[in-house]
Amino acid sequence: MAGERLDDEAVATALVELDGWSLVEGRSAITKTFTFRNFNEAFGFMTRAALAAEKMDHHPEWSNVYKTVDVTLSTHDADGVTDLDVRLARKMDGFART
Repeated sequence: MAGERLDDEAVATALVELDGWSLVEGRSAITKTFTFRNFNEAFGFMTRAALAAEKMDHHPEWSNVYKTVDVTLSTHDADGVTDLDVRLARKMDGFART
């Protein structure tokens, strides 16, 4: 269900299309820091992202300090970045704009 791990070229192509996402050094994962105006906006983003992640059965590694949310995406079952990570990254980008 996790999907196949994307090769380096596919991950690089996805990163071109994802605003502000980058590779995590030393592992097959992508990361982004989201910064909001305040804690309420950050928490709202996390709530929307958590509901989407639960529907996808694909959960992020993340942390929150006040108005900042650090996110890392990697599919553990595939030991790297898959299409699920790219799709969740796109959803998170959309939630950050709303």
